Amino acid sequence: MIQKLKEYQFLFEELTKRDFRKKYKRTILGMVWSVLSPLLTLLVMSVIFTRFFGHSIAHYTTYLFAGNLTFSYFSEATNGGMGALVGNKDIFSKVNVPKYMFVISTNMSSFFNYLLSLVIFFVFAAFDAIVFRWSFFLLLYPVLCLLAFNIGMSMILSALDLFFKDTIYLYRVFTMLLMYASAIFYSVDTFSVKVQRLFLCNPIYAYIKFFRIVVIDGTIPSIEYFLLCGFYAAVVLFIGAAIYKRYDSRFMYYV
Repeated sequence: MIQKLKEYQFLFEELTKRDFRKKYKRTILGMVWSVLSPLLTLLVMSVIFTRFFGHSIAHYTTYLFAGNLTFSYFSEATNGGMGALVGNKDIFSKVNVPKYMFVISTNMSSFFNYLLSLVIFFVFAAFDAIVFRWSFFLLLYPVLCLLAFNIGMSMILSALDLFFKDTIYLYRVFTMLLMYASAIFYSVDTFSVKVQRLFLCNPIYAYIKFFRIVVIDGTIPSIEYFLLCGFYAAVVLFIGAAIYKRYDSRFMYYV
């Protein structure tokens, strides 16, 4: 896959630029929305949930921002990646190019938006009296794991969307349920230890919790937690790549 990306590097770069520009086409503020959108969402959620949960959670604004930002990136990347094949059928139906390039380019566009939003996250953390430590560099690990996880999920979803048109509707319901199961605005500490472990079966919650452990708690996650985050990314990316390898020749018949 890496070798193919190098071979089609120019096309991959152009696809990434196109996806990034398309998101802000005909908007007045343009890239500012990458920063403004999460801030507005944070403002709304903060107003609604601070009264109910803020008094029991330290640095609640940062806590809320970490959860919302991570989940929003996952949702944007996978929803965009799900339509990557259908949206680019006019290209790969005429030119023989690796089809996973469309999924990865869409994800890279969302990834750049996420990186811009992370800058604002750290600014908010500073205003929230968060002490910056060297351990913050460890956040690069869940960021890269989440990138790999999103690419794998996008591969799975884009193939399903091509074969089964109901996928997009089912996924909307799934992401809504996943959002409430990711403890974005509430704490899992009120649940039993057994239930708290069940939350870790949700990969998105695992990545959110990694951020909160490092930024808010000021500690380093255990080696088991590192392995868990890497495990989710590796398994999903492997499944997505396996689906593309097996069904690549059949995609043409469904566009």
